[in-house]
Amino acid sequence: MSRYLYIAALVIAGEMIFGLPFHTSRFFRPTLLEVFGFTNTQLGDLFAVYGVTAMVSYFPGGAIADRFSARFLLTASLVATGCGGLYMATIPGAKQMAVLYGFWGITTIFLFWGALIRATREWGGESSQGAAFGILEAGRGIAAAVFAVFLVAVLAAHLPDDATLATDAERVAGMRAIILAYSAVAFLVGAFAWFVIPYSGEVASTRRNLLANMVLVVRRPVIWAQAAIIVCAYCGYKGADYYSLYAVEVLGMDEVQGARLASYGAYVRPVAALTAGFIADRFDATRSIGVAFILLAFVYTLLSVLLPGEAGLKLIYANLFVSLFAVFAIRGIYFALLQETRTPRHVTGAAVGMVSLLGYTPEIFFAPIAGRILDATPGAGGHHNLFLFLAAIAACGVLVVAWLLWLERNKSGRTAVS
Repeated sequence: MSRYLYIAALVIAGEMIFGLPFHTSRFFRPTLLEVFGFTNTQLGDLFAVYGVTAMVSYFPGGAIADRFSARFLLTASLVATGCGGLYMATIPGAKQMAVLYGFWGITTIFLFWGALIRATREWGGESSQGAAFGILEAGRGIAAAVFAVFLVAVLAAHLPDDATLATDAERVAGMRAIILAYSAVAFLVGAFAWFVIPYSGEVASTRRNLLANMVLVVRRPVIWAQAAIIVCAYCGYKGADYYSLYAVEVLGMDEVQGARLASYGAYVRPVAALTAGFIADRFDATRSIGVAFILLAFVYTLLSVLLPGEAGLKLIYANLFVSLFAVFAIRGIYFALLQETRTPRHVTGAAVGMVSLLGYTPEIFFAPIAGRILDATPGAGGHHNLFLFLAAIAACGVLVVAWLLWLERNKSGRTAVS
């Protein structure tokens, strides 16, 4: 039972830590933009601030994960992030929000991310890395979807039946209720993690030189290839943040319907992640990721030209579903590449820090670019251009997978690590 509670704590913590900085905009973007008075460009710039502080947190955070217990690291991160939500509920201005997003870049990454990935890798053991990370991603998807559906109902309760007639005060009340709910969950999950995750006596050897670990992983070309894969995959994941806005501006939905569509899409995540995890364990994670990138490049290209109509709307829904499936499938297994590329366990935190430092750079550049693409051509044209941008990134993902396969085939991607 303790083993199942352990993975459950990792799953729930792994998703709800990002509820405040990401779910509020992913599922409720039109309402958030209205309440805070932001343009897409301004909101994108806030995420760039988050991205900068997150980037400088990944590498040292990975080193800390090799030294300290996951129980303390995860709990401290959740509590600090929840405190930030209490401030967000006051509806601060743009400058204050920039500081808050910078704060969240530290609280959600520095003490948290490396510890989460290391603990998951240890839970999976030698032969179930795909399943372990697939379960992590699938469970995170279920947690996100269930809570988002609940909060869509909360938002709907604060708005009139015709959401387009909502007053500013009603929107503010609805958005504040959503923010406070995410804050409360962060506190509760932090307590759950503290009591369920045991104090780890098996943290990677404290006698090792952490700087030396970092140097060793930097010298491995396969680590750089894995980071590039995550860059491409994470751009697709960030692209899904705009689906609720796409539903409102292109498909003609109101903001509650758009939020509901985005929350339904989250249910694709567990199915895709689990499917990819077990396929990766049965066959090969690298090739599975390559197939998913090919699918994404094709689907994004279609979405860049499709317009709603009786036939077009059905194709749009189908392609949105497929794009989400492929994105979540890749996310479900890209950390399984650590085992596939034979990265030693004692440098897991350092490797995760290095891979994440590079791999999550879309936190800095994607939202500002996407916001400017959308604001430059308002309406369907802007969204079509955004899908073309995503198609080009997916094509780059295919090339990176080919590079990783070449490195593995020629054994030139590994540097001896002991």
